[in-house]
Amino acid sequence: MKRLAVILKPRLSEKVYGLSQTQNTYVFDVSRDANKHDIAEAVKNQYEVGIKSVRVASSRGKSQRSLRRGGRSVRHFQRANIRKAYVTLKDGDKLPIFAAVEEPATKKPVKESK
Repeated sequence: MKRLAVILKPRLSEKVYGLSQTQNTYVFDVSRDANKHDIAEAVKNQYEVGIKSVRVASSRGKSQRSLRRGGRSVRHFQRANIRKAYVTLKDGDKLPIFAAVEEPATKKPVKESK
């Protein structure tokens, strides 16, 4: 059986940041035909971490409507369907997705009054 090459695109939001800090869970956008085993293998190979569990959620794209000025031209379209993978890592493992470089705090010069 041929294995699928899974492209992982991390989702960056406040909710995902909170999950990564509290539950050691990271969220990725994955292709529609990727299964849990393929996703786990891709994360393991790309980031060299241990995988505890993988959960997958699919959501349909919303229908949208765009009106032109005066209401003459109405355009209907649909956003793309999204499939998200919630990957929980083993204890002690972290991903550098939200890692930020901390700069040392510099003191501002105090203005002298005359």
